[in-house]
Amino acid sequence: MAATTLSDRGRRGMRMGILAVATTVLLAACADDTVLGPGNPGGGSAAPPLDVQAAYYAGAVTVSWELASGWNGETFRVFGKRLADADFTFIAEVTSCAAGVCAYQDRNIVAGITYEYYVASVAANGSETASDFSVDVAVPDFNAPPSPSGMEVVALDGANYLRWADGSRAADDFSFYRVYLDDGAGGSFLLGETDSEGFLDELAENGGTYGYFVTAVDQWGHESGGSGVGEGTPRPDFTGEWIYAYEDRPGAAGFRFQLDEDTDPVLDGGSADRHFRLELDAAGWWLVPGPGTAIYGDGFATTALRCGPGADGGCVDVDVAPASGYTMQDVQLSTQTSYVLEVVGDDDRLHYAVIRVELLGFDQNDDAIMIFDWAYQTQADNPNLSPVTGIPLARAH
Repeated sequence: MAATTLSDRGRRGMRMGILAVATTVLLAACADDTVLGPGNPGGGSAAPPLDVQAAYYAGAVTVSWELASGWNGETFRVFGKRLADADFTFIAEVTSCAAGVCAYQDRNIVAGITYEYYVASVAANGSETASDFSVDVAVPDFNAPPSPSGMEVVALDGANYLRWADGSRAADDFSFYRVYLDDGAGGSFLLGETDSEGFLDELAENGGTYGYFVTAVDQWGHESGGSGVGEGTPRPDFTGEWIYAYEDRPGAAGFRFQLDEDTDPVLDGGSADRHFRLELDAAGWWLVPGPGTAIYGDGFATTALRCGPGADGGCVDVDVAPASGYTMQDVQLSTQTSYVLEVVGDDDRLHYAVIRVELLGFDQNDDAIMIFDWAYQTQADNPNLSPVTGIPLARAH
């Protein structure tokens, strides 16, 4: 597990919904009524298009309009020009509309140019009735944000957590990320979008290996190249537990240490049975003790939840609970740090437990999340945070 964390990222705003706004211009009727154009209907018998709009996004200008109440199945013609040009050019005919709204995408455009459009309805005899308005829209540069880097996948129990660096935010017009599942054969599947440098894939199944990459998208819909592919293989274990901040998902913010893997340790953050819950404020993430729970006031910088056979030579863990120094006050959390707790077990006796915080970050919904490992001493009053003979440590699921 890398020591990087998203805990200092802060909240991100909502993505923009309408990413380009067209300027609407009312044109005066020409003196010569034989010249067809917006504001000069040309005497056609068809009802004119209503509320013509144009917006740029992802390499195209979308021209849209609404149907008049007198519309009788007539087709439409779309006209356009560069704003600096004198004359409009016929560019498309639209023969079908959906839900009372018609649209046409113009991809024959150049960056840095402003275009003007109007729409005319066409009667059965071929006469045209132009819209009362033309609209113009400026096409921005086509430059996408920098590709994301630093893709990491944290394998959990029945899920993968993705995180990456925030370098794409260097672009002034950065908007959000797209998360893709890589099929390993040159193909991909869009999993979702997020404005956070984190994504929780809860559809990943234990025992399967999944590859992911991420792209960055700006407010104009320009998409960057993909990050490097990161892989993760979910597996059942007492490591990789996660809960949410009480402020974001109160129903999944509480935790109670369990004796067996058949009981879900995650519960409502307001439950009186919780041993602790996670909270978040402007100062950071907090471990908040539940009824009867006390937390050792200082965290321990560790490299693993437990060290044992096969561990690195420099492995650091907490194998014995301190004898004193516990508090029932909230304790601020840090990553790569272990916290020891005194809790009341199902036998109404004192038990010791430890959690090690692996990651503090946000998921794709911008909900605060903590990923951690944990161990629970099932023998009452025993401060050893390793299994005693004949009594195994519980697992998370």
